[in-house]
Amino acid sequence: MLMVGLTGGIGSGKSAVAARLATLGAVVIDADRVAREVVAPGSEGLAEIVAAFSDRVLDADGALDRAALGAIVFADEAARRRLEAITHPRVRARTAELAAAAAPDAIVVNDVPLLVEVGLAPTYHLVVVVQTEVTTRLERLARRGMDRAEAERRIAAQADDARRRAAADVVLTNDAGLPELHAAVDALWRDRLVPYEVNLRERRAVRPRQVVLCEADPTWPQQYARLAARIRHALAPADVRIDHIGSTAVPGLAAKDVIDIQLSVSSLEEADGPIAERLAAAGFPRLPGEWWDDPRPPGSGRWAKRLHGSADPGRPVYLHLRVAESPGWRHALLMRDHLRADPDQRAAYLQLKRELAASAPDSATYGTLKDPWFDEEHLRAEEWAALTAWRP
Repeated sequence: MLMVGLTGGIGSGKSAVAARLATLGAVVIDADRVAREVVAPGSEGLAEIVAAFSDRVLDADGALDRAALGAIVFADEAARRRLEAITHPRVRARTAELAAAAAPDAIVVNDVPLLVEVGLAPTYHLVVVVQTEVTTRLERLARRGMDRAEAERRIAAQADDARRRAAADVVLTNDAGLPELHAAVDALWRDRLVPYEVNLRERRAVRPRQVVLCEADPTWPQQYARLAARIRHALAPADVRIDHIGSTAVPGLAAKDVIDIQLSVSSLEEADGPIAERLAAAGFPRLPGEWWDDPRPPGSGRWAKRLHGSADPGRPVYLHLRVAESPGWRHALLMRDHLRADPDQRAAYLQLKRELAASAPDSATYGTLKDPWFDEEHLRAEEWAALTAWRP
């Protein structure tokens, strides 16, 4: 099933997004509600909290007095960590139970206020952040009866907008009205979440057929970082090497809007083992057929590899599984680093890309026509590597 993380600062409208997604058919798991459930009266969680902090954290009815508990842990790091050690495992376990109870083709939305703060982003197939100007959030909280000082304190205690955007695959801006927000959520559901779930279930990768060059996007490295974290989480506890390669890894270079990633493996047999299914389950299914890189210089046998893609229709990816230290593995890193270091060759490559994109817009022809230039670039890059003592 597709697992979506939903978050946003207090007063951002995250709950309105969750409610709309539920109306559209999502299974919404509210982390706040789960957190209350695991410390309800009579629960093991509440008993452990009382054992750790005494019965002064209980109200007259024997329920958890959140204000009293907050007064203890807010300014005491050790106390806060002790509380988290009690509650977080229980919240995770209950959340997993609720997700497991959903249908196999469900789109499960985890509504988690502190998703970014606790580092949960890589555990989801997609992270949606609801973003709203602070002034608007303060006005909304005031209408709820919260005084300004308390509202400002709560906003300051959470991650800021820049940190949330860094974790977000999708940002929903909620500075207009509810109709505009609903329209954005409906479009996200229709155009991305529903086809993503189908692709994930059917182990189908998105493959752009036409070559469309985009101007350099300064967020490409940040997008790569999110993808790499997701891949790393899927393959844990293995300590794998993951690299951003290809044109989107070269600052200032126009490119197809496809993130190329290289995953180092010890052998192609390893790539064909459980790692392939773990990547597919994380949203990176293997592309069918045989894949290889043409050798450079030409003349030797093909450099075999395994190629995975992305099931997410909103973020095409090519994930190249190459044997560490192999010629193809080294070549991918060398080309990237040489183009980063040599502005003249970067400009020459950009001119070639633009010419070929105009004359050969389909992906297969475009890639083949670049081969002669890369044969020459390989020689230049090897000379540069020798002069600079480059190492991959």
